[in-house]
Amino acid sequence: MMSKTPSEEYLEQAKKMSKADTERLLSRVRKKLVRRLEEKEMTLLEVAAIQLELEDEDLNAWREKWAEISKKPKAK
Repeated sequence: MMSKTPSEEYLEQAKKMSKADTERLLSRVRKKLVRRLEEKEMTLLEVAAIQLELEDEDLNAWREKWAEISKKPKAK
């Protein structure tokens, strides 16, 4: 779920990132965030923070699915 404003936690994480890490993160930014950045609706820091939040959400969802798959008995 994409929020309009990044949380303070993710803003702090984005501030602590190196320039190279920030560039790598921004290379994975979704089109909607890129558009907001281009239209000056958001700063680079805000976009990076939201991208971090989105990636954490995706990773947690993947981990939940993987845990479900791992619990199922293997069919032979």
